[in-house]
Amino acid sequence: MDHEFTHFELLEKQPTLLLVDDEKSFLQRLARAMTSRGFQVKTAESVAEGIQHIKSETPDYCVLDMKLNDGNGFTIAEALKEMGAATKVVMLTGFGNIASAVTAIKLGAVDYIAKPADADDVYEALLGKTSETNQAPDYPMSADRVRWEHITRVYELSNRNVSETARRLKMHRRTLQRILSKRAPR
Repeated sequence: MDHEFTHFELLEKQPTLLLVDDEKSFLQRLARAMTSRGFQVKTAESVAEGIQHIKSETPDYCVLDMKLNDGNGFTIAEALKEMGAATKVVMLTGFGNIASAVTAIKLGAVDYIAKPADADDVYEALLGKTSETNQAPDYPMSADRVRWEHITRVYELSNRNVSETARRLKMHRRTLQRILSKRAPR
């Protein structure tokens, strides 16, 4: 009987993986999928719970949702970076934009994936198997999307301060808040 070894069956120790997402059904599905791929999985549904996990045991890998009910995944990535952990971090988001991708990479993330992501995408990102050669998109960003990307980049550069961002963009604060509260245009 032939047995195909997973990447991790060849290692001595089962790698640990922390999944942090406030969408419970997605979190459970991803945890099952990653367990079947050889990870020892722990889950958390909030920033506070995620911080608690990394302080008790630093994981080898971490998949963080960017927007959580009590904050965002950047807080956990930043805590891992401050601890000097060698944890490989992958950020997930339903609100993808260039500014947050840049922030994730600066905080040590090895990849940044837009939701809905499947287990194969996450697994490949954790192992660094994503394609290095990106082809030009069939449908480039719309003008609305480019504007939204610029606004969110300035927002990130202003340390997520709405008033400062509005001042820099010469825009009314309430208008900016409405733009930021909506999903990114396609």
